[in-house]
Amino acid sequence: MFLDEVTVTVAGGRGGAGCVAFRREKYVPRGGPSGGDGGRGGDVIFRATAAENTLLRYRYRRRLVAANGRPGEGSERTGRSGDDLVCPVPLGTQVFDEDGVHLLADLTEEGQTFRVARGGRGGKGNAHFRTATRQAPRFAQPGEPGETRTVRLVLKLLADVGLVGFPNAGKSTLISAISAARPEIGDYPFTTLVPHLGVVDAGDDRSFVVADIPGLIEGAHRGRGLGDRFLRHVERCRVLALLVDVSSQEGRDPVADLETVERELALYDARLAARERVIVATKTDALDDPERLARLEAAARERGVPFAAVSAVAREGLGELVGLLAERVFRTPADRDPGENRGQPETQP
Repeated sequence: MFLDEVTVTVAGGRGGAGCVAFRREKYVPRGGPSGGDGGRGGDVIFRATAAENTLLRYRYRRRLVAANGRPGEGSERTGRSGDDLVCPVPLGTQVFDEDGVHLLADLTEEGQTFRVARGGRGGKGNAHFRTATRQAPRFAQPGEPGETRTVRLVLKLLADVGLVGFPNAGKSTLISAISAARPEIGDYPFTTLVPHLGVVDAGDDRSFVVADIPGLIEGAHRGRGLGDRFLRHVERCRVLALLVDVSSQEGRDPVADLETVERELALYDARLAARERVIVATKTDALDDPERLARLEAAARERGVPFAAVSAVAREGLGELVGLLAERVFRTPADRDPGENRGQPETQP
């Protein structure tokens, strides 16, 4: 099951209490206060890892609490600090405040960490409060509570190429043909309900990652269909592959479909309108009117956008398409900008 958004409450561990103790040792005639400090509470830390590809582990684990520090002991021994709670999250996870407006961290690299909740400080033992006029203090500090906050985790998949198009445009069939990904494939709209990733071998020991995004319809940027729930997963893609069905099965006009997809992307995020792209005509094995393919190719030529025609079922044109995508992927820097509308990352607390 794929989960790309979840709200969790995090709490750092409580600091251990300081100790009240007095020395009673041989050859120490007057003794004195010897209570040690409490240990510090553990922190809650998010760590990005490629071993995770969904936020599912936090669906039923909505409260993340680090270990408490141990109390201090006599002979001025400091209590043990609580262990940090390190929570793995997928690459591309963004951490927002509870309202989902202010961006706290954007975890895009393997091993990158963000301390989301600091543990409480341990209390001081009575040895700290000894003075010339107060030689036997019988009190110590309690430990401080750890920081508690509610945060929203949002996953934006890290992929090099995003496959975008109408439902039943052939996106799932294409990704299964050029990679080892095996999404559900059916002859009905919205077969793909969640994004899928596939690794494509580009030759010369090079590869790139392709994301299959659920189909768009007109008004998707306003929430129609699956809406903009999954459009966030193409925000980081270097290249967008706009898939258009050129067969007559759906009874749609391929050029009108292309214009609708371009318009929805631009309305969702204006930066996507300037993203490197390739227009791909799909289902050429079912093409019964060559004029449909010619019109789509002419539209791509007018836009100055590379064009490819493929049939994933017949495995025609796949090599040329992979080469075309690879050429653009490896010359285009990755987009890791979290978006101005989401605020700027805070420094780690």
